[in-house]
Amino acid sequence: MIARSLHWRLLAAAAAAILVALCVAWWFMTFLFERHLERRLEDELTRDGLRLVAALTLAPDGSPLIDPVPMDPRLQTPAGGYYWQASTRAGAVRSRSLWDADLPRPARAPADDWTLRHADGPFDEPVSLLEREVAPDAGGPKVLIQLAQDRAPLTAARDEFGRELALFLLALWLVLSAAAWLQVRLGLHPLRRIRGDLDALRANARARLPEARLREIQPLTEAINSLADARERDLELARHRAADLAHGLKTPLSAIAAQSRRARETGAAQAADGLDRAVAAIRRTIDAELAHARAATIRGARGGDTDVRGVVERLVTVIEHTDRGGLLAFTVDVPASLRLGVQAEDLSEILGAVLENAARHARRQVRIGGTAGPQWTVIAVEDDGPGFAADRIDDMLARGGRLDESSGTGLGLSIARELVEATGGRLVLAASPLGGALVRFEWGAT
Repeated sequence: MIARSLHWRLLAAAAAAILVALCVAWWFMTFLFERHLERRLEDELTRDGLRLVAALTLAPDGSPLIDPVPMDPRLQTPAGGYYWQASTRAGAVRSRSLWDADLPRPARAPADDWTLRHADGPFDEPVSLLEREVAPDAGGPKVLIQLAQDRAPLTAARDEFGRELALFLLALWLVLSAAAWLQVRLGLHPLRRIRGDLDALRANARARLPEARLREIQPLTEAINSLADARERDLELARHRAADLAHGLKTPLSAIAAQSRRARETGAAQAADGLDRAVAAIRRTIDAELAHARAATIRGARGGDTDVRGVVERLVTVIEHTDRGGLLAFTVDVPASLRLGVQAEDLSEILGAVLENAARHARRQVRIGGTAGPQWTVIAVEDDGPGFAADRIDDMLARGGRLDESSGTGLGLSIARELVEATGGRLVLAASPLGGALVRFEWGAT
């Protein structure tokens, strides 16, 4: 999920970067705290070392003497963790805490200033060792002054500080990660708005993305709009070419139909029947392509305020003037106040295809009804013809499907469905109470 989500990738990267930064901060802060403790220890040892130097004298044999002896309780307890030692070549004097052990001597004793180093202590414990060589008497032997303190308290303080700091930084990481999450959501919010605009663009080829409020997103918006412009031009060109081709074929087909009539008049009925079937098939294809082109043109185009009853009455009038329509009784049960948000020419094409089928298959009557609610409109066309089998509904709504494949050249039900879906509605097939087929168009109905 993280690899395919920009939101989670940005959040994971921010959380990881914050975690790395806090880990580095933890290491440096722990190191600085340890350095601070060592400087405090060095200051403390230096003060005690100066006291030892003030109390230092030399015996006649050159061995060092300390008087008075420092009275720190740690110095009086064997292995107490705090030690001092003064030594020359002639001898050495040390704190009681050292008992009979010695502090390790340096390879080269510092003479200019006190120097702190780490070493292994007298009782197999690491110590911090401060040392310096001094000359109490001019021309006399130099005395090495050493003070050592067990590092265990310093290490324990550093570890305790590190643990508490780690808990604090963990809580800080959670807070900063939450802030990063909020920042990512706010930063990606304009992209979510673009996603909604893209849904509108997908539904309506004429729609375009609005101008972006952020200049970083404006190039993306312009690129998408340019792509949409190119797509619309290509689709428009393809529709025009398909329509031109379809209209261009109608004249040759009329000529072929005329030849078919002449052939039938000369007694070549079989050849004429073959020509008629070929012409009918080609005309069905032409009508279907013209309907597809029309559906592509009106898809996503909303608006309109059409008088449904007026459109239905005009269509019925046209069909009644046909040979088949003149034999049928048409019932129009559509309220005069019924309005539909679809262009009148689009509604005419939708209902005309189905009314033509109904008139072709009805025995005596065709009924057109219309109802509406607050947010929906339903128009139904039904007849008393043979109807259709329930298991054939999917086939009839498939591309090119028809109520009767053997006759007629009208638009198929799949084309009628495509037209109504292009205007935001849907087509439903059912059995009519009249005994035939019921074709219902629904807009906004759930």
